[in-house]
Amino acid sequence: MKVVSIGKPEKIELIDKKKPELKSGEALLKIKYCGICGSDISTYTGNQPFASYPRIPGHEFSAEIVGIEENDLGLKEGMIVTANPYFNCGGCYPCGKGKVNCCEHNETMGVQRDGSFQEYITMPIERIVAGKGLSAKTLALIEPFSIGYHAIKRGKVKENDKVLVIGSGPIGIFAMLSAKLVGAEVTIADKLENRLELAQEMGVDNIINVDKVDLSVEVNRLTNEHGMDVCVEAVGLASTFLQCIENSCFGGKIILVGNGKTEVTFNHSILLKKELDVYGSRNSLHDFKPLIDTVLKNNLDIDKIITHVFDKENVLQAFKELRNNNGNMAKVQVKF
Repeated sequence: MKVVSIGKPEKIELIDKKKPELKSGEALLKIKYCGICGSDISTYTGNQPFASYPRIPGHEFSAEIVGIEENDLGLKEGMIVTANPYFNCGGCYPCGKGKVNCCEHNETMGVQRDGSFQEYITMPIERIVAGKGLSAKTLALIEPFSIGYHAIKRGKVKENDKVLVIGSGPIGIFAMLSAKLVGAEVTIADKLENRLELAQEMGVDNIINVDKVDLSVEVNRLTNEHGMDVCVEAVGLASTFLQCIENSCFGGKIILVGNGKTEVTFNHSILLKKELDVYGSRNSLHDFKPLIDTVLKNNLDIDKIITHVFDKENVLQAFKELRNNNGNMAKVQVKF
């Protein structure tokens, strides 16, 4: 079978590998679509601190079950499914408390273990989630959607909250959609006009181009000078975290979902003065099934976020183009 392999930073190739053998308790999956995540690009460029090499990238995917034993989940051959790609250890302190997404020894597909950019994979049956009729393209969006969805749940966003999302990449847009689902009024801020236009197409209430207007001035205008009830940081920069602090209302909330790699310096007294709640948000092991139900119930057209689809023969081109993305590429998928 064909496999995408990152042998070392900057070296990516499509190679041949033996098809995996099915073991008891597992299902054999034929991959349909894979999404390219920012972490996959970081592994490719050598900027992913948790990756080891050689590595097969990928953790956003849909697949067809082509081999499976009798099971209690009703999963059968021929079903189109997705699967949870975060492998928790089950024995650490957070796992013991049920916070399995915070596992101290988590292994994510495509980072610490081989991922989904291959024609066939095996997965533990209990990690597989039935697609319930969603298309294979849509199912490959459930994992990135779950990141934004989990963040909004973490911050207990509620109806009529004024929410600012800084960053209109896929995770920011999915956080926006999740906040809209609970009835919040959502503003999204970015410097990329095409991303803001995509957010508008997907239903955001207000957009702010920070290259054209002052963010704080616009926030004050939209909130009658009070500031936002909730600020979602979906970029991962020190500067955007500070913008969240500045633009939160007194008694507000900040949800950190962008994966930052730089240190930030600020006077922590502002957190006390405003009595801000600050939430860190990671991945989620429990949101895949309810999120699939939510997409179906609300007839959400989340496929709009897919701007490019490459055939597997052109997967190397996809990685290289996305690495040099000028903002025109939102969610990129590879069709297997």
